[in-house]
Amino acid sequence: MNGAEALLQTLVDSGVEICFANPGTSEMQLVSAIGQTDAMRPVLCLFEGVVSGAADGYARMADKPAATLLHLGSGFSNSLANMHNARRAGSPVVNIVGDHASYHLQFDAPLTSDLKGIVRWGSHWSEIASSPDELSAGGARAVQASMRGNGQIATLVAPADCAWDVASEAAPALPIPEPLYVRDDRIERIADAIRSGKKTCLMLGGHALREDNLAKLGAIAEAHNVTLMCATFPTRFQRGAGRAPVQRLPYFAEQAAETLEPFEQLILLGVAAPVSFFAYPEKESWLTPEHCDLFILAEPSEDASSTVSTLVAALGIEKHAETVHQRQIHDIKDATLNPLTIGQVMSNEMPEHAIISDEGATCGLAMFLCTEQAPAHDWLTLTGGAIGQGLPVALGAALACPDRKVISLQADGSAMYTIQALWSMARENADVTVILLNNKSYAILNIELARVGAGEPNAKTLSMLDLSNPDMDFSSIARGLGIRATQARSSSEFQTQFAEAMKTPGPCLIEAIL
Repeated sequence: MNGAEALLQTLVDSGVEICFANPGTSEMQLVSAIGQTDAMRPVLCLFEGVVSGAADGYARMADKPAATLLHLGSGFSNSLANMHNARRAGSPVVNIVGDHASYHLQFDAPLTSDLKGIVRWGSHWSEIASSPDELSAGGARAVQASMRGNGQIATLVAPADCAWDVASEAAPALPIPEPLYVRDDRIERIADAIRSGKKTCLMLGGHALREDNLAKLGAIAEAHNVTLMCATFPTRFQRGAGRAPVQRLPYFAEQAAETLEPFEQLILLGVAAPVSFFAYPEKESWLTPEHCDLFILAEPSEDASSTVSTLVAALGIEKHAETVHQRQIHDIKDATLNPLTIGQVMSNEMPEHAIISDEGATCGLAMFLCTEQAPAHDWLTLTGGAIGQGLPVALGAALACPDRKVISLQADGSAMYTIQALWSMARENADVTVILLNNKSYAILNIELARVGAGEPNAKTLSMLDLSNPDMDFSSIARGLGIRATQARSSSEFQTQFAEAMKTPGPCLIEAIL
């Protein structure tokens, strides 16, 4: 076997089952190797940002890495915005990046770049293979590195000659690293703080927001009058009917500070301390109140599930939460199509265990609030703030969980960053319903323009935040990329189209004209 075939065998033996790819000439040996096996599913994506976003969505739902296949430094660079989101999500991702043959680098061909520097910036772990055997062994190390902590970005650079030269054998898979456990004495100190009777907020992230952990944390909230809250942009939040209530920290800094102001203690579980998303003139960046004691129960890289179990035991709690969301059907009286009525229709019609990929931007909050009492579901958000995540994450989530309906809440401006994901959805027959929220504006930037004190806007200023002239016809774009598509202009039209989409397998797009 050659180096590419050995690498592929090692990846398969390590549990990697899918590869999101946008390959070039340097990766042809790897493309050929994938084509010769049924053990690796290839998914062609027409832009590298779709590759990285889909790998992120897959990892969030599968709890294991996908592979990506990217072309040289330029291809990896194109993936970096959604690689950043995946990094912030704590998603395990294994990147295979082709490079020129090692002896060719000296000639500085047009696509030569500082690939080593680029992958180090975008990865927790990176390595450049030096031989065909080291290419395969590096693949095993990459998978292992991707599973360290609660998930990391691991990147292996594959020079073309290491892929086409003969390898002696495929390297064996390496063991998954042990979880990083929290010391019992730290958990006991947190238990003492909770028992103190001070007004306490338990801020949650990562696996703390999974259903089993929330049932235990909800019991702590009931027993000790603790408020459960999650960060503004959680990786994967299991919520809805039958699950414990969790508040969500507001996006805007002054609202977040006001929300946290009453608390005397803030305990962090799988999440960093809250800070303002951006700096604003005369507004605080650090959001924890001065009078509030800050405790770290578990770092984002530490094991949340064992921590929660130990904390519950330390507090002497033996039951799960009794206070949970109850299923509710909304009475929709407003004929207008707006974020509120869209959220109400979603809540009424979505099936059990749907997956929501939320890049709804200014429209997303109303839909989030409306679906608290929807059937149990998973909510995936824009973890790193780099827009263009929503459609690719929905694609990856659908391929990780083919038996679950995926709903993509997608703002119009950010949709254009990775609109190519629709083509891959069509090709893979991914069960994704895209709700394209067309308000013809970068609405969030209109808000931020006023908040940063940038002066009185004129027509030229506002033109840079306007998405009309010409208007974008997303239903036509979707049909051109192979997706069945409709338009809705009233709540009743949207209800009919969404209900049909929930009953019909396969990808579709509903363009909501707001």
